[in-house]
Amino acid sequence: MASTKFNLKPIDKPSTTKEMAYNEIKHVILSGYISSEEIFTEVKLAELLNTSRTPVREALQDLIKEGLIVSIPRKGMTVRKVTESEIEQIFLLRTSIETKMIRKLAEIITSEQLKILKNICKQQKEAMLANDDIAFIKLDQLFHISFVKFVDFELIEQVLLNLHNLSQLIGLRAIKKSNRMNEVLEEHLTIISCMESRDEEKSGEAMILHLNKTKQSLII
Repeated sequence: MASTKFNLKPIDKPSTTKEMAYNEIKHVILSGYISSEEIFTEVKLAELLNTSRTPVREALQDLIKEGLIVSIPRKGMTVRKVTESEIEQIFLLRTSIETKMIRKLAEIITSEQLKILKNICKQQKEAMLANDDIAFIKLDQLFHISFVKFVDFELIEQVLLNLHNLSQLIGLRAIKKSNRMNEVLEEHLTIISCMESRDEEKSGEAMILHLNKTKQSLII
């Protein structure tokens, strides 16, 4: 029987210009460098990125599909404004998904996975002490997405990632409020402690409390 193993190593696929444009534009949007009051065009972005319009146009189309930007006819594009109603919807979905995930995971989480979560919290504390709001929010997203990665739910991971991206559009405003970063860190550590105790119910309750507080910080 012929062998199907040829000792081949996977080839690292280089990023296309469109992928690089997408990543850079998405980064500045989620980092708060472009406000929802600013109007921009693909021509202007292509000029700033020092590339042609085609990859920028394709990148912007993807970001429109993700709901991060909206097109304004005959003017250009702008960063999406997230309404209070949309915040309610985002957190209704997030609470449903993340609470189920954490309860499922509390029964099977490994010491290595707990170590990963603790390390994320350690990095969040460093970001907080350095007043690095952007790094803190990115680590917050990593903390939450990790639960879905641990149970290997790829479809739900993409849905949750899109919800987190929408939350992040106004997340910077929330964590700048007095002591919110420290509260988030403490809430994350409480979630880890409940999971470490294999307490499915308390893990779910800790996540619900955390998400409710986060939602309120975005609305008020």
